[in-house]
Amino acid sequence: MSNTPHELSADFPEFADKISDLKLSDAHFARLMDEYHALNRQVHRAETDVEPVDDLVQAEMRKQRMALKDELYAMLNKAA
Repeated sequence: MSNTPHELSADFPEFADKISDLKLSDAHFARLMDEYHALNRQVHRAETDVEPVDDLVQAEMRKQRMALKDELYAMLNKAA
């Protein structure tokens, strides 16, 4: 497990099996997961000043991460 906050498997432990299943069986879900994880890592690096960015940029990245997470959550609920 990563030390990066907001990993989907940590935020939605009840969907751990479904996350694994959908990553393998649904290309759209897998692509969104990849986008989410890449953006989540960018946000984490910005928040910890490893790669500092402007506050407005950081806020926009958080909004994008939330939108991706909401879409992934909806897909998980639908598949459950």
